[in-house]
Parts: sequence; structure tokens; C-alpha cells
Amino acid sequence: MATSKKDIRALTKEQLRNFFVEQGDKAFRGNQVYEWLWQKSAHSFEDMTNISKETREMLENNFVINHIQVDQMQRSSDGTIKNAVRLHDDLIVESVLIPTPTRTTACVSSQVGCSLDCKFCATARLKRMRNLNPDEIYDQVVAIDNESRLYHNRPLSNIVFMGMGEPLMNYNNVIKAIDKITSPEGLGMSPKRIVVSTSGVPKMIKKMADDEVKFKLAVSLHSAIDEVRTSIMPFNATFPLASLREALQYWYAKTKNRITYEYVVWKGINDKRKDADALVEFCKFAPSKVNIIEYNPIDDGEFQQAQSSAIDMYVNVLEKNHITVTVRRSRGKDIDAACGQLANKS
Repeated sequence: MATSKKDIRALTKEQLRNFFVEQGDKAFRGNQVYEWLWQKSAHSFEDMTNISKETREMLENNFVINHIQVDQMQRSSDGTIKNAVRLHDDLIVESVLIPTPTRTTACVSSQVGCSLDCKFCATARLKRMRNLNPDEIYDQVVAIDNESRLYHNRPLSNIVFMGMGEPLMNYNNVIKAIDKITSPEGLGMSPKRIVVSTSGVPKMIKKMADDEVKFKLAVSLHSAIDEVRTSIMPFNATFPLASLREALQYWYAKTKNRITYEYVVWKGINDKRKDADALVEFCKFAPSKVNIIEYNPIDDGEFQQAQSSAIDMYVNVLEKNHITVTVRRSRGKDIDAACGQLANKS
């Protein structure tokens, strides 16, 4: 029965080599299969053309390749592409290709649904159904790389873990996926071109520092005042700003890497001078950059984009305090592919 077959991509290269030795074959056959699975992203054993038909049939009898399928692809007027990705168990996640004149970025998901409860995010309205496996994260990147080459005539240059889910709540699988993405035996991408964005799980931020990860860190902050942050991100009651700041201080002391804060300004929520002053105070302990993000509504009207004068106030206050700030305009709004909109219409 198909259900008794193991997903072959759950095996390490060493386990594959051992499997072939146990079958009375040569260990190097495991290397060949591993290359097909990861470097060449084979969808089936039939694709493995330098392996004998008998060996391919033996693999077919023992294993499956639980490859994702791009169920639906939508293209925005600005060149953004959103993929609805069907997993082997028929659950759906979404990933996005974001093009600019100089780069193409993959925004990938790490969970089906989300573990957290941010009130402004469509994904948070879905309960977390399960974590994605390393190969399912990897496959999203491969699919977007193929689309980047097809529609934008260049390979994928950057990856952000800012899709569905909280990456640090699926830490082990995210790390395994990044290892495969950055390995010369996988996609060979530089870890410096990868950003993992978290809503702020202090214990896991410290673990990343201890693990000496090479990718970049972004924190979805949105307020540096506990009461305000808890009102829009209720888990902040469990992981308050003091704990987050302590973890980020630890991260910076260990890595010396600048911290990026993602920050949406909403009308009547965090658009006052006191909010900007609190953000400046929060940023002071380590070199940082603030990305002010345009809000993308999710149809309920509770959250509304702040006036442009409030955005200008933030920029002025941050710049006067020598904090790097950029205002990021949203891409793909017409296909619900912008920040916070994933799963809105699925």
C-alpha cells in the first residue's frame, strides 16, 4: 500500500547510501539518487535516467517522493506571482514571487495556517494544521526559481520566510530546508540572501544565535509599547517586549548582525509620536533597520492604513535618531499576495 512507503527525501545521504548497500548494490548509487532528489529536484523515480530500470522500480516499491504541486498560479499587474501550493495530503499553502528591477525574491510559507494570533493577518485566522516538512519548504523555492527564470529571465536571488506560519515554531524543519537550499548539493544559494522573519519567540531567537546561523533575522514588531502590541498580537502577553529585547541583545552579541524590524503603521493604533519615540528607544541597543510596510486590508475594516503624514512622522523621527528606515510599498495587492493577505481568499 502507498501509505506504507517512506518519503525518500526524509533520508539523509548516508541513510540512502546504507539502503543501497543493504540491497546488495553500491553505496555510490545513494549519491546519484540524492543528487536527483535535491540538485535536480526530480518529481518521480522515472526521471532518474542514469539509474537502471530495475533500480528505479525497486525505489518505486519502497519509497514515495511527496512533491508539491502548484495548484493555481496568479500573476499580478506588477509582475508578482502567487502560488497556491497543494501538499501531498491535499492541504494548501501559498508562496509568492516578488520581482524588482534588480532581484527576484521568494516569500515562502513554513506552516499550514499559523501558531500565532496576530489580529491583522489573514493567515492567523486559520488554525495551525501542521508544520511543513523541509522538502515542502524547499519545493516552494524551486517552483519560484523556475517561475523567476521563465517570467523574469533570471534566477531567484533572495528568499524571505514571511509567508504563512511562524518559522521559529517549526524551527528544525526550517533549518533543515535552509541547509538544503544553501548546500552545494542542493540549490547552492548564499545564506546571506535569506531572511527569516519572526513575530518574536525569545527562546528560539537565542537558539538561532547559539546555532550560529548565517541567514538574516527580521522581527515583525509593529509596536514597541507592550499594551499596544498585545492588543494586536495577543501572544505578546506571553512573550513581552522585555523578553524579546533581551533575546535580540543576545542575538546581536553573538552574531554582530544588524536586526531588521518590520513595522506596519495603522490609523488610530500606533500612529502617534509616542509610538515612534518608543520604537526609537527599542532600537537603540543594537544596529538596526526599520522597514515601514504599507498595510494591506483583509476586509474587516478594524485595521486601516495610517495617513501618509503619520508615515512621514515615523521616517523623520527615526532618521533624526540615526536609525535606517525604508518605506516598503506592497506588491501583488490585486491578487491578495501582499503582506498579511495570504489565505485571505483561499
